[in-house]
Amino acid sequence: MDKEELMQTAITARKNAYVPYSHFAVGAAVISADGRVFSGANIENASYGITMCAERNAIFAAACAGVREISALAVVADTDGGVAPCGACRQAMTEFMGAQTPVYLGNLHGTIDTTTVTELLPGAFNKEDMHNA
Repeated sequence: MDKEELMQTAITARKNAYVPYSHFAVGAAVISADGRVFSGANIENASYGITMCAERNAIFAAACAGVREISALAVVADTDGGVAPCGACRQAMTEFMGAQTPVYLGNLHGTIDTTTVTELLPGAFNKEDMHNA
């Protein structure tokens, strides 16, 4: 699956966003190392602290299916440029994605910026740090 197809999956997932408060719908899709695709949308709650982002919903859906290695992630929103993941999502990426795993940041106007997990979160705290405790 190429980045355009993965982005289209994220755009489709975005249609399922539940955003009655912010009205800022986001969709995401990941592809596992074995080629399976999982998607997610952001789901808000009146208690904002338990709102879940699209990126983490997609990553966690893959994890719930037994995936432990994600090969790419695409995220999309109705923004001027490619939408950037929040800090919590960036940290979640480090658990299942390698440092150089591609992350595609898109919008509804066809923009797809390509970056990596390390570029999004340099110096991330990760599972290797836990082995030093």
